[in-house]
Amino acid sequence: MQLSNLCWPAVQSLSKDIPVVIPIAAVEQHGHHLPLITDSMLLGEIVQRAERELSDSVLVTPLQWYGNSHHHLDYPGTLSCPPRTYLDLVAATVDNMVAHGFKRILVLNGHGGNDVPGKQALFELRQQYRSRQDLLLLFATYWSLAPNVAEEVAGLFQQEMAHACEWETSMMLCIAPDLVGDYLAAEPVEPGNAFRPASRAWITQDRSTTGHIGWPHLATQSKGEQLLQQFSAGVIGMVHRIRNWDGSAWEG
Repeated sequence: MQLSNLCWPAVQSLSKDIPVVIPIAAVEQHGHHLPLITDSMLLGEIVQRAERELSDSVLVTPLQWYGNSHHHLDYPGTLSCPPRTYLDLVAATVDNMVAHGFKRILVLNGHGGNDVPGKQALFELRQQYRSRQDLLLLFATYWSLAPNVAEEVAGLFQQEMAHACEWETSMMLCIAPDLVGDYLAAEPVEPGNAFRPASRAWITQDRSTTGHIGWPHLATQSKGEQLLQQFSAGVIGMVHRIRNWDGSAWEG
């Protein structure tokens, strides 16, 4: 159920225990072969598939395409909200839904750069509402909801999400092949381990001149459909867990 399609009395009449999904993504460079809108298109498709299955048992807000993409700003066309401003944007959106009475909220992310400010936004909101034991605030990136996807999808080479990579290129071949450029000509760019287990600060040009990271030349439409099925199933599973939460327990 799309929030934007409802009139305000209809929103007012909804059960405030309905799971609310707030999709957040980005408009940023995706190498020489994928469009700037890639993250938003992919998350939009995954949410749409999940919503078809969940029907009126979930409330979905409009997808926020404006993300935190400062590490991609060296590539023309990238639109990025500064991290601290972005934190406030996510927090304000969630806070709006809390003010309207909703208690079970999932911020569903489709871009790696949103991870840190998005989680911090929810952390700060939980402090603001520290007396509320009935409030469930969750943040999840869609590919984390299908942890076994590399084993489940036939023929995948990549073991984890990268950028404009085998996974993203495969999904774009599935939903918008007319927007995919010459991915077969894209040379592999290995993600590397970057001083793990430490977390290294980076910009994209530290790792890639073309802007992609991974193995886009291995993408296929078939892999893309399987990935989309796995990721949408992961979202559906999380929404079911949110809906079944007893309203106070730590576990869910």
